[in-house]
Amino acid sequence: MVVSLSHEEELRDLGFKHIAGIDEVGRGPLAGPVIAAAVILPAGLSLPGVDDSKKLTLRKRERLYQEIVDKALAFGLGEADVETIDRLNIAQASLQAMRRAVEALPFCPDLLLVDGNRVIPGVKSKQKTIIGGDAKCFSIACASILAKVTRDRMMESYDIIYPGYGFSQNRGYGTLSHRKALKRLGPCEIHRRSFSLFGPQGTE
Repeated sequence: MVVSLSHEEELRDLGFKHIAGIDEVGRGPLAGPVIAAAVILPAGLSLPGVDDSKKLTLRKRERLYQEIVDKALAFGLGEADVETIDRLNIAQASLQAMRRAVEALPFCPDLLLVDGNRVIPGVKSKQKTIIGGDAKCFSIACASILAKVTRDRMMESYDIIYPGYGFSQNRGYGTLSHRKALKRLGPCEIHRRSFSLFGPQGTE
C-alpha cells in the first residue's frame, strides 16, 4: 500500500464507523463529463499499490479498480455532464457530481473524507476536507481510482461515437493532437463550450 490509512484509523478511534472517501476526475479536459466516486471500505483493508490514480499505470488502475469494487462495503458514482458544466461552471459541476456519488451509496456514511478544500453542499453526513487527499488518504485514493477508470471507459466509448478527436488516447484533455483535431473538425456535442478550446496546450 502506498497511501496511508492514518486518517481513517484516527477517525475510527473517534467513533466513526462507515467512512466514505470522495474524489472526482475530469475538471481539466476540454470534453466529456466530470465523474465522482464515493467508496466505503472495511476497517483495516490493505490493497498494495493504491495511490493517486494519476500516478498509476492503466494496467494498475484496472487491477485496483476491480479489487476495490470487490472488497468495498459500498461505492457510488456520480456524473456532471457537459451541459451541467457549461451551465454551472466546472467547480460547481464537480461538487454536484460528488453529491450524486454520495447519494448513490446504498446507505448513509458517518463521515465523508472529501478531496480538496470545499465541502459538498446538500449532503447529511459530516465532512472533512483534505487538500491533496488522493495522495494522502487511502479511501480518497480508492475513490480516485474508481472515478478515473469509469471516466476513461466513458471516453473510450465516446471515441467510437465521435471519431477523429482521439478521445480514447487524450481522454478529452487539451493535447496538441486534440487541438489540431478541433481546428480541423470543430467541436462535437461533448466539448465544453464554456472552456477555451484553443488555449494553452494540455498534456498527452
